[in-house]
Amino acid sequence: MNFLDLLYLIPLFPLAGFAVNGLFGKRLGPGFVNAVGCGSALLAFVFSCLAVLQLVEQEEPFHTNTVFTWLDAGSALTADGLLAEFSINWAFYLDPLSAVMVLFVTGIGFLIHVYSIGYMAGEDGYYRFFAYLNLFMFSMLTLILGSNYLMMFIGWEGVGLCSYLLIGYYIARQSAGDAAKKAFVANRVGDWGLSIGVMLIFFTFGTLEFTGVRAALADGVESGAFVAGDAVFLAIGIALFIGACGKSAQIPLYVWLPDAMEGPTPVSALIHAATMVTAGVYMLARSNFLYQMSPEAMMVVAVVGAATALLAATIALVQNDIKKVLAYSTVSQLGYMVLAVGVGAFATGIFHVFTHALFKALLFLGAGSVIHAMHHEQDMRKMGGLKDKIPVTFWTMAIGTVAIAGIPPLAGFFSKDEILYLTLTGGHPVLYAVGLFVAGLTAFYMFRMLFMTFFGESRADPDVHPHESPRVMTVPLIILAVGSITAGWIGLPAWTPDFIAAENHFEHFLEPVFEFETAGGAAAESAAVEEDHTLEEVLLALLSVAVAGIGILTAFTMYYRASDRPRRLAERWKTAYALLANKYYVDEIYDTVWVNGVKAAGTGLWRVDARVVDGGVNGSARLTVESALGSRWWDRWIVDGAVRFIGGFVDTLSWPVRLIQTGHAQNYALLMVLGVLILIGYVLW
Repeated sequence: MNFLDLLYLIPLFPLAGFAVNGLFGKRLGPGFVNAVGCGSALLAFVFSCLAVLQLVEQEEPFHTNTVFTWLDAGSALTADGLLAEFSINWAFYLDPLSAVMVLFVTGIGFLIHVYSIGYMAGEDGYYRFFAYLNLFMFSMLTLILGSNYLMMFIGWEGVGLCSYLLIGYYIARQSAGDAAKKAFVANRVGDWGLSIGVMLIFFTFGTLEFTGVRAALADGVESGAFVAGDAVFLAIGIALFIGACGKSAQIPLYVWLPDAMEGPTPVSALIHAATMVTAGVYMLARSNFLYQMSPEAMMVVAVVGAATALLAATIALVQNDIKKVLAYSTVSQLGYMVLAVGVGAFATGIFHVFTHALFKALLFLGAGSVIHAMHHEQDMRKMGGLKDKIPVTFWTMAIGTVAIAGIPPLAGFFSKDEILYLTLTGGHPVLYAVGLFVAGLTAFYMFRMLFMTFFGESRADPDVHPHESPRVMTVPLIILAVGSITAGWIGLPAWTPDFIAAENHFEHFLEPVFEFETAGGAAAESAAVEEDHTLEEVLLALLSVAVAGIGILTAFTMYYRASDRPRRLAERWKTAYALLANKYYVDEIYDTVWVNGVKAAGTGLWRVDARVVDGGVNGSARLTVESALGSRWWDRWIVDGAVRFIGGFVDTLSWPVRLIQTGHAQNYALLMVLGVLILIGYVLW
């Protein structure tokens, strides 16, 4: 069986699961919901594995599975003044990049579905939760398997919708509803940028197919029509990056992701750690050939990524909610991925996407196990002493913590070290210094979380009796822990001895995606270095491990045992602590400038005074609203005036036609007979 021609089934399985659970799940009960929800995710994973295996075995690592012609809207004018056929196929495209993404999206997605059986047991709307999870997987798979920018955009909007639904799953909780709306609005801002970028791509190249855009760009570079540094590539790069800032939570649109922790913990693991938030990084990597044509756009990407990594890491230092620590950690690690893309290390950025998906999903699910054991307590100040009470959760979370801290030989070390090395050798020493400093902060706040949660004396309420989670929750933790240990070994660096690995298998697998010649003749992976820098890379790797070790040691001295050092430091540096604890007051600034500012501006255009002028009969008050200082002029003359002008203009143009529109059938019949007679007379004449 040729599974490459069955790519359409991979997203279709979870879509079917969504439909079946959504329609029949409430009636048929949890057992049916579990079978359909988890079964559809498992089928998607199995078909993904088989399709990727066949892709690896064939000579060309690219395959397009066209299902049908989706849009055929005729011709459209492009930038060169030519007409291009606007025809979009509903087609799925598998290459090494989408292969990596589809494997961990379906694999980790299936594990989270299984975990949710235990975590969400007894929740109201259980069937609705699994239906939303399946719909999310369909949207994410459409995003990464779509063969063109428009299909990617459909999946992009789909995961945004599912994020809104899942963050606001607890519909009776106002904070969940507010967080869902915040995520929706922030992502709409990013989606506006992405839509502009997609339109610019079609206007420039006359196609939205990934392969078509790449081929048109290559032809243009060869003929001299396109030159690196052209303004159009800067515009496309910035527009696409605005979209990535929304989905992948970069400055200034990162504020939605920490609040998204209001959703159930499996949602945090699936959407806000392993899959959805990496969509922006995937889109940047998929558009690598466009970014290579604009060094300015790549520099913007790199700087914003480094700044986001630093900002989020400093906020995470003082958070006490276990999920908020992981949320800001996610934002920081996404900054690392964006930094890698910005310095041209596209394959390395995707490598960190892959390793991060494993250990961050592990950490979020581990946090969910802790919350489950603590009867839904999330404040780490009310934990402690859990190491022996929930041992499976402790050891798996410890593995995830070591992995994200960048300690060899776990997965996080290899991807993070490669990003730092390629940032420095790519000619960005300042960004390298920022990344190295963030590595130390990451190790500190992650081990702070581990020590506060599992070590020392118990600070839990007396009526809380911690217990280990059921196997349906702990088995996924164990599988993800094994992945967090071993996943980095497929991307061993160049300094690894030949008898262990002769090459970086992960980057070699992705080479066909990122091979592209710019106008200057530079290769796609601009960070790739031909010379032998083994000693330099080893020394830099040791330096990054040493910095992480300093962070771990600092956390150990402050939080391993009960100590008042954190309190004394907070009192000594009150201003700095308040700044970090309040997240630099960014939310307050946004509320003042955008929410209340826009509302105040709108109120200023139509300001009204309401006052009671008459008590009325039976004590009922009568209110009159009076215009203040004639401030209704905007509404009266601009808004209403525009409406009246357009209506009057159309009314005037339609006057001749209205003369014959009498509403009497006999008049219409007479006109038809006269028309026929005139036509006959004209023909006979």
